[in-house]
Amino acid sequence: MIGCHLGRCFQVTVAGGSYQEGLSAVLQGVPAGMRITEKEIYGDLLLRKPGTDELSSPRKEPDLPVIYSGLNAADTVENAGNRNKTNGTPFCILIPNLDRHFIHIKQYQDTNRTPRPGHASYASFKKYGESDDAIGAGIFSGRYTSTIVAAGAVAKKILKKLGIDVFAYVREAAGVNCGEINPADALTYTESYKKMRRDYDPFYQEIYEKKRIHEEMRFLEKMKIFAEIEKEIDDIRAKAPEINEEEILDRYNVHSVINCPDLDTAKEMIKAVNKITETGDSSGGVVELVINGIPAGLGEPVFFKLDAELGRMLGIGAVKAVEIGAGIRVKDMTGYECNDQIHSENKKVIFDSNNAGGITGGLATGQSIIVRLAIKPTPTINKKQHTIDKYTLENKELGAITRRDPTIVARIWPVAENYTALVLLDHLIVHYGYQKLMEITW
Repeated sequence: MIGCHLGRCFQVTVAGGSYQEGLSAVLQGVPAGMRITEKEIYGDLLLRKPGTDELSSPRKEPDLPVIYSGLNAADTVENAGNRNKTNGTPFCILIPNLDRHFIHIKQYQDTNRTPRPGHASYASFKKYGESDDAIGAGIFSGRYTSTIVAAGAVAKKILKKLGIDVFAYVREAAGVNCGEINPADALTYTESYKKMRRDYDPFYQEIYEKKRIHEEMRFLEKMKIFAEIEKEIDDIRAKAPEINEEEILDRYNVHSVINCPDLDTAKEMIKAVNKITETGDSSGGVVELVINGIPAGLGEPVFFKLDAELGRMLGIGAVKAVEIGAGIRVKDMTGYECNDQIHSENKKVIFDSNNAGGITGGLATGQSIIVRLAIKPTPTINKKQHTIDKYTLENKELGAITRRDPTIVARIWPVAENYTALVLLDHLIVHYGYQKLMEITW
């Protein structure tokens, strides 16, 4: 399986599956001397994981990460102070599957002869044959996106040090679209939403805030705790604070369920999604990404254009379209309308608009980069559908399935945010290296 690798200078390789022992992400290019903790990584993973609200699947995976390699096990010399700091070697993150029960495996075994429409189950069977990992869709399950989020959490921390912000939110859900949003306000809102989710997440509070797992523990000590947690998932979840919409609004000024910076629109999104869900069906939406602080000139021509690299987010299973800036709307513009005209103010370059989304010729212009992703409806639905027996090719009927996400858009935005961070950091290493080379040779 050669498709599970990304990057040139900052590289990520992912592995695992929905019902295998777990998943992993191996990062190469992480700078030495950096502090990164499992608590920080989990702070992003909890935004993606299922079973947290009315818009997500009831699966109860806590998505707790374990840093397996890439950190110094002790100070390299006495009192050096570099214990638990990155050492430049491959940085490996493990995410064990803890909510893996035979009853769920049996449900897949009972239906795996009949591919689920909208899923990869028929295509993957044709590619890998009878040994295709069809339990829970294997690596084609949305579960694999946890590896992207974990890896991207590391990349985002590095980008933050460089003054670069990458953030995402839900722009549209079930046909309900919010209007134009000030990027600065959207960033403030998104950061507040993330804090709310950490404060209300029982695993963040019970495992990390109370230091049940901490940096000074060895891997096997952590695994002992994981074995305990596996039996306590329901008990820990029961400790979650009760969601009080008014209290959350007053304390954080965010919606309690969906990360949309327009509160009135967020409420309408929830209503629209639930209305479709009540019929047994599912819905899609749009995620918008904003990147601030990117240096002008970042990117490469032809095959590694920055916008083309961001288009790799079609690799996120539910994403069916990626647009930069005005995107598909450019077809209805004239050249004069579409061009982002330029002027100077106090010796600073100012663009009159941003239809290009901050990228021209595959290179960053220095403006905010704007990316939107079209997210398809959840293919697993509570309605009967016609399909086939993949062994005999007989026509069959697939029964309704209730264990599902009503919409995926509310869980995709952190995946998109962290995927973007991986692409940007890879390009930045190339960019800074090239700039330094020019400085030396001139």
